[in-house]
Amino acid sequence: MKNKLISALFAGLLGLSVVACGTTSETATVDTVATDSSEAATVSGSESTEGSSSVSEDSASNSDATFPLTITHGLGETVIEEKPENVVAIAWGNPDVPLALGIVPVGISEANFGPRDENGLLAWTAKAFEDLGATPNVFDDTDGWDYEAISDCQPDVILAAYSGLSQEEYDRLSEIAPVVAYPTIAWTTTWQEETINNASALGLEAEGRALVADVEQLISDKLSQYPDLNGKRVAFFWLSEDDLGTFYIYTNNDPRAAFLGDLGFVTPESVTGLIDDPNAFSITVSAENADVLSDVDIIITYGTESLVTAMQNDGRFSNIPAVNNGAFVLLDSNDALAAASTPTVLSIPYAIDDYLEVLNEAAKKIQ
Repeated sequence: MKNKLISALFAGLLGLSVVACGTTSETATVDTVATDSSEAATVSGSESTEGSSSVSEDSASNSDATFPLTITHGLGETVIEEKPENVVAIAWGNPDVPLALGIVPVGISEANFGPRDENGLLAWTAKAFEDLGATPNVFDDTDGWDYEAISDCQPDVILAAYSGLSQEEYDRLSEIAPVVAYPTIAWTTTWQEETINNASALGLEAEGRALVADVEQLISDKLSQYPDLNGKRVAFFWLSEDDLGTFYIYTNNDPRAAFLGDLGFVTPESVTGLIDDPNAFSITVSAENADVLSDVDIIITYGTESLVTAMQNDGRFSNIPAVNNGAFVLLDSNDALAAASTPTVLSIPYAIDDYLEVLNEAAKKIQ
């Protein structure tokens, strides 16, 4: 089933490729999409394809952006002179976007979390390379960007719409090639924004929006099989079983928590009430104040059943319904689902069945 879902996204895409084109006398401008994927990132000279739900070779030729184009993002403005041919994609999830568009990047970052194959790739990314008949060129940038390896790829663009690039890193990468950074705030890019912004830099905004529409329709179709999930109050925690005195809850600025909204869940009012900084992607909570979380139906977190037992034995968590009912989704860092909880346009089709199933099992425990 997973392979069929991944392959469906590639229907009609395998003939797509990126080719360089001449510059024009005018520079188009792209404003990166932020917080709402329904907002248009306009490209002067491109045709509107609003409502498109599939990507094809014909639509690619009809919707190519006018080059050069300028992309505005959280670290400045990036000018892309010609339609990119050599594409490098770094940081989490960005490689999945050109791959979903049928474009093989000349270099990508190794995945830094979850079960990886011999090339350092997560299953859905590896499957995309396989479907395109390509061998990945992977950077090991766990301890910092491999600027030399990136430069050796001779990229025309570096995609990093979901990332935590510093200004210094962005400036150094920009000496190699134009860089597409996050729309507004580091590490807060949703999967929709990641897809559309990276696709726009390739001159394929309409195709990126079509991919988003396809995956959103897939989510809707899948959710119809789980009507009892709608409206449940869910929070994504990070806790350490060894020290429960302080824990963290991801806000909707974090794509893990934002994705729960795509699945029809509601952010508990108690969590919203604890947010002081509207730009923060997590909040810190003392266990002494955990009793305020009296409206949390389901907790998603990394850990095992022993964590649940420890929280249930700790009286400071006794006012949280999810704890009392054992309504947890426990993510194992060695399982693909843990990696897929930070979603991409390829990981969602791969993992949504498993994710909804474990969420549904947790929802059954709500009393």
